[in-house]
Amino acid sequence: MSEHNAPRMVVVIGGGYAGTLAANRLRMRDDVDISLVNPRPEFVERVRLHQFVAGTGDPTVDYGTLLGEGVHLVVDSATRIDAAARTVHLASGRSLDYDYVIYAVGSTRAVPSSVPGAAEFAFDIAEFEYAQRLRARLEELPADAPVTVVGGGLTGIETAAELAEQGRRVTLVCGRTLAPTFSSSSRRAMARWLSKHRVSVLEGVKVSEVRQDAVVLADGAMRASAVTIWTGGFGVPELAAASGLRTDELGRLLTDETLTSVDDDRVVAAGDAAAPSGQALRMSCYAAGPLGAQAADTVLSRIAGTDPAAINLAFSGACVSLGRRTAVRQFARKDDTAMNFHTGGRITAGYKELTCKLGVWKIRREVRKPGSLIWPKGGERVVASA
Repeated sequence: MSEHNAPRMVVVIGGGYAGTLAANRLRMRDDVDISLVNPRPEFVERVRLHQFVAGTGDPTVDYGTLLGEGVHLVVDSATRIDAAARTVHLASGRSLDYDYVIYAVGSTRAVPSSVPGAAEFAFDIAEFEYAQRLRARLEELPADAPVTVVGGGLTGIETAAELAEQGRRVTLVCGRTLAPTFSSSSRRAMARWLSKHRVSVLEGVKVSEVRQDAVVLADGAMRASAVTIWTGGFGVPELAAASGLRTDELGRLLTDETLTSVDDDRVVAAGDAAAPSGQALRMSCYAAGPLGAQAADTVLSRIAGTDPAAINLAFSGACVSLGRRTAVRQFARKDDTAMNFHTGGRITAGYKELTCKLGVWKIRREVRKPGSLIWPKGGERVVASA
């Protein structure tokens, strides 16, 4: 077989929502050899990790139902992308040659080193292994043991609510305000539910130290805490920087608007670890699928010798679950800024469950029909010129 007719080798690093969808979408061409590198043998629905720690949901899905014919799962971790040799080095000592890489490593924990004791004593749910550790710790504790959740964003709220509905004594510490990206009416609705379920919400308060059995607040006050859960933000793996590729301040791969690395047009990013034009989209399952599809389309365009399209994704809002029986949906403009409108209650809880299921359903549909994913467009991105 001549080099011209040889299959193109694409290595997708990361088997989350973006990477798994991208791997399946690449099957739109039958001359592409696809390897999906992921450290776990099962797909993890990260949007269900707060359920997992409370014992109300299972976040794992068999990759056998999520990968189409021709996608090879490699259970391993990438340690370096060698752009010169076009090789991805793996933790096992193996290496994979590539013509293109889709960089979909996702996001991970961001426990701050500046807060004494946080790294040693705080738990988090950013990844499945950390959630397993937290669940095991909670199962050791009596039901009335005090639990502190640090972080007033959606992950913190959902975690606090899930545990409170199980009867746990929960304090939610918000460095700023509760759900700062939501409208005031949405925040009031969440605050009412949390108050009803005896969650103590501390707004405008920061944790200055985490101890094994307590947290110390910035004003010096100490609160008992049998387990402290840190949800105050996310980080990203350091693979891009370790590979000599330029990143933003958080470590996301810097790309142009087609998701192509500014350093190497054979490396294309997707999902939480992408920073197009240095202006990353909100980390979310909602954005992961379209970004994965966009990354695959960019690679397919380059193989075909055509110009890849720029990002075009419109947001519609966000939904936060409050336990298993209610939720709050915040509506947003296409640019992801909140509108002064929300819904709540059981119907919204059903909607939230549907959106969680859709994340996996869309991947399975891409297995059956590569190229099937479509998404809302028209979200304006204001990108500064170079």
